[in-house]
Amino acid sequence: MSGGIVFPGANGAVDVVVPVPGSKSVANRALVCAFLAAGTSHVRGVPDGDDCARMIAALEAAGAIRHLDDRSLSVAGGVSERLPSLMDCGLAGTTSRFLTAVAATSSREHVIDGGEPLRRRPMDDLHDALRGLGGRVVGPGGQGGLPVRAGGNPMHGGTVRVSGTVSSQFLSALMLIGPVLEGGLEIEVLGDLVSRSYADMTRSVMARFGADVDTTGQGTRWVVGAGGYRATDLTVDADHSSAAFPIVAVLLGGGRVTIPELRRGTGQGDERILDIATAMGARVEATGVGVTVTHDGSDLLPLDLDMAECSDLVPVVAVACLAAVGTSRLHGVGFIRAKESNRIEGLAGELRRLGADVRPTDDGLDIVGGRALTPAVLGTLNDHRLAMAFAVLSRRCHGLGIDDASVVAKSWPAFLTDMESLLGRFRPAQ
Repeated sequence: MSGGIVFPGANGAVDVVVPVPGSKSVANRALVCAFLAAGTSHVRGVPDGDDCARMIAALEAAGAIRHLDDRSLSVAGGVSERLPSLMDCGLAGTTSRFLTAVAATSSREHVIDGGEPLRRRPMDDLHDALRGLGGRVVGPGGQGGLPVRAGGNPMHGGTVRVSGTVSSQFLSALMLIGPVLEGGLEIEVLGDLVSRSYADMTRSVMARFGADVDTTGQGTRWVVGAGGYRATDLTVDADHSSAAFPIVAVLLGGGRVTIPELRRGTGQGDERILDIATAMGARVEATGVGVTVTHDGSDLLPLDLDMAECSDLVPVVAVACLAAVGTSRLHGVGFIRAKESNRIEGLAGELRRLGADVRPTDDGLDIVGGRALTPAVLGTLNDHRLAMAFAVLSRRCHGLGIDDASVVAKSWPAFLTDMESLLGRFRPAQ
């Protein structure tokens, strides 16, 4: 649904079950591995958000995808030469970076493009690294960014350097193509690697497909063995990034939520939301069904938290901190200024419109909780995580709205329906 909407705010404590999608981060990595593997793989539990839809569309155009059911795919590997000449990634940064790396290994030229917000996101470091391996990668005006033309020149393995300070997706994209490069790949990460948990996730998914990745020096050196991938069957775990929204909704309004099929030990960095909920005063229990989070509706406890390894949680944790008595400090995440939106300044600016005391810092946010909030229709800034976080805040600030509900489709198209038991039935903004 496009356009502005307002949430009435659910009254009283709830006791609900809210399903969440599978992890788009795991799914996109698995789809790339399956596409580069020898043989046919099966990937189950694939979410229907825009990131995966854009990846599937590209692989489908290559003749690699067969739909088994709504969430299960058969993926034929070894057909990378058949990638389409133009791949539109919409707003999907992960998809664009992974497809650029895969396209660079092709003997044909391919164009990777996206919407205007994606065109503005940084890509230079990945493009430079691919060129260092012999790849032909040409951005607009010969610079980084999108649209980019990739492929048409033989690539080789060896040693390459890439910055780790902007996005771990650059490292992950290189890791994913490493097994199909002759001699494998040794990647030296320059600077502090942000969101290392996502690189570890890449390594874990690659291992499921038979690839060998070693890392040393606290993530400064990653060695990817040659030999390709083998086909496998993989089921995508429930997404902890999405689970954060119903969890925080219960923290803000009280009650209990059960999230089916959610579990610990998945390797997702955003699994940390379970520990954050506990630290703020909730009870978190693993059950035979999934995970249940309960909160009695009392004031939440403030946080002092380095979120470098769970940076996608910053918007929703920030709104939780508005209900904590005292000052919360979320830090280690200055790099999220280069996400779908500037998540530091954007969060602070929009939340201040409610009367909140939120102050940007060099590497995060300081949030003074416990203040009364005045509802308003907040800007989503083309950012799905801002939109969902603001929607959840309506549990604390009844009548709050968002100016564009359509952006949730990037990761959770059914968000408004699935969350109705927590947020109430929305209405159009006036």
